[in-house]
Amino acid sequence: MGIPLYKKYANYFDELKKLSHAAAKIDETSVYETANLSTQKIMFKMLEENLLPGSKLGNIENFKAFYDAVQSGKRGLILSEHFSNMDLPEIIYLLEKHGEPWSIDFAHKIVAIAGMKLNEADPFVRAWAEGFTRVVIYPSRSLSSVEGSDSISEEQKKEEEQRARKINLAAMRAMDECKKRGEVILVYPSGTRYRPGKPETKRGLREIDSYLRMFDVMLLVSLNGNCLRIDSENADNMLADLVTQDVIIHTASPVIDCKQFRKDVLASLPEDEPDPKQKTVDRVMEILEKQHDEVEKTRQGTN
Repeated sequence: MGIPLYKKYANYFDELKKLSHAAAKIDETSVYETANLSTQKIMFKMLEENLLPGSKLGNIENFKAFYDAVQSGKRGLILSEHFSNMDLPEIIYLLEKHGEPWSIDFAHKIVAIAGMKLNEADPFVRAWAEGFTRVVIYPSRSLSSVEGSDSISEEQKKEEEQRARKINLAAMRAMDECKKRGEVILVYPSGTRYRPGKPETKRGLREIDSYLRMFDVMLLVSLNGNCLRIDSENADNMLADLVTQDVIIHTASPVIDCKQFRKDVLASLPEDEPDPKQKTVDRVMEILEKQHDEVEKTRQGTN
């Protein structure tokens, strides 16, 4: 079943909090956060305890081809499946463990797009997240929840809308700077962790279509295995996630030209398609799921 995170790693809580220096409240001045290498070391210790033999990067040659494309000047985007708050630490850890100069440099170039909840929910979660470089955004789902709330005034809703706008404009500028530096942007297109039995949490957000227009090449990364599983009875509490040892495989698609991909999907749609942006993102998710299912057949044989 697994041990709740707050029980399994309670011994790290105080240390992580002492090492943490990320913003507890996000505004437009704090959207770009570089990796805190002190907390990252603790995260890697956790991974070493929970990643079973056989954990790896699948199709390593595709990771290398994508890295080479970015090195040549292409603006690179990673779109990945999302199951837990271990996903980002895992891919960076596995790239570093691969041990080649290119893979280590690749690990250092990844900048994840992260929701502000990771900073604002809990000091331990914040310290966990800040081990890795991020651009923090105000997610559309969070704003929709505020707008639909009956517990706050219209004035408060307007203030929150303005806050969201400022944060996301600053995040866009920060992402542009990342691209200029040759960093790679990693986005979870579902915008949330997948919750078993809730297919809506695995649906891609239509905003991802905008990313396809801003980048040159993309890598689609499926994820098999999960060391940090959501407790269905306490799904909103990230500290209640269940720590479980598992074989973890992050598998890369071939490098995809973003503009051609988008053009091909749009060309396949009927002229009266009411939401072509969503269809583009749906195609991304279909490829990820197909890749995931193919890898899972092999992975199950290793358990």
